[in-house]
Amino acid sequence: MNAAYSPTKETTKTKVLVINALFIALTVVATMFINIRLPIMGNGGLIHMGNIPLFIAAFVYGRKTGAIAGAFGMGLFDIISGWALWAPFTFVIVGAMGYVAGLMAEKMPGKKVFVYSLAVAAALVIKIVGYYFTEVVLYGNWIQPFGSIPGNVMQVLIAGLIVIPLAGRMKKLL
Repeated sequence: MNAAYSPTKETTKTKVLVINALFIALTVVATMFINIRLPIMGNGGLIHMGNIPLFIAAFVYGRKTGAIAGAFGMGLFDIISGWALWAPFTFVIVGAMGYVAGLMAEKMPGKKVFVYSLAVAAALVIKIVGYYFTEVVLYGNWIQPFGSIPGNVMQVLIAGLIVIPLAGRMKKLL
């Protein structure tokens, strides 16, 4: 490759496509294989690490990649793991989590650690509210969904604790 090489629009599109596909795959794999099933909750519950690649995608590559990784990655997990009924809800909820976290990381001024922490907190609110109302719809019960909140909080907080210290460094490297 010569020194005067500049990426064309086509190579840029290809790079974006590859990055999005990579983070979809990482999100599916982290959700599917790095998890703990919780049989004590009404819905079975699942604490997984799929939020880690989701937040990395959002913080390092922005809101679109964060939304795509979350929506398609975790939605695909639901479909292939036998929870297909949840997939449309997951697509919207986790896609919104990735989009909002990425948007905050892109647009908010301030120290990245603080901005990323606020972005994780916003994603947590989206997850809790979104899945609470999803369970109300699916189970027809306003009380039972409260049992899922601790697992949802744990998922997002663990991911935040792992990603927040790393995301700024990763962004500089990439």
